Amino acid sequence: MVPAPLAPGVPKTTEPASGQTGMTGGQHNAVRAANRYLDYSSFSRQGLIDQLTYEDYSTEDATFAVDNVAADWNEQAALSAPDYLDYTAFSRQSLVDQLIYEGFTPDQAQCGVDQTGL
Repeated sequence: MVPAPLAPGVPKTTEPASGQTGMTGGQHNAVRAANRYLDYSSFSRQGLIDQLTYEDYSTEDATFAVDNVAADWNEQAALSAPDYLDYTAFSRQSLVDQLIYEGFTPDQAQCGVDQTGL
């Protein structure tokens, strides 16, 4: 059985994007989206993968993108922690637990909470 051709103007995501050697169109767009999200919000690695897959990127493209952005996950945790404290009061441990729940590793969560002074 021969697969149906793509509609005109719909890029294949298995071919390298123009100007992006070794990256498929889907990967290229997922990297752009990941960078855009990181420009205005903080995310854990897993949280960013989840956000991209929610936006209908494949898990493979989302993971590729997150692994190919210049994110410092400790810094992302340090940016997330005060956002939670602005929302409501947390004990130190409950804030660590919240960051872990959001997908940060225990070490990243500790680092993020350390920056708050709790």
